[in-house]
Amino acid sequence: MTHRRHDPNVCGVTAAISVIDGKWKTSLLWLLEDGPRRPAELRRRLPGLSEKVLTQALREMETDGLVHREVYDVLPPKTVYSLTGFGRDLAEALGPLSDWGHRRLDRMTGGRPVSLP
Repeated sequence: MTHRRHDPNVCGVTAAISVIDGKWKTSLLWLLEDGPRRPAELRRRLPGLSEKVLTQALREMETDGLVHREVYDVLPPKTVYSLTGFGRDLAEALGPLSDWGHRRLDRMTGGRPVSLP
């Protein structure tokens, strides 16, 4: 069975959304856009993100070519994640979508701050 994100008959937007599907991947993209980060730093910056879910999301993003995982041979082991060029391309492409989302929220709330689930 071909996964949707690898199926050439699927809309490009659907293929793009499939690699950022989930609660945390876009937030991880935004954080990694500022530079390489260690997993503990990512967890501190994203309250509510468990270590298990962080590891799963980063592994999926690595498989999809969005992030690079660098493991340093030191004790204790040091792991750093950074965006690949492909990941930077996606983060840049999401910028206008983010702007649209903020405009939608403003329109829905009449400019009042809103908190999302």
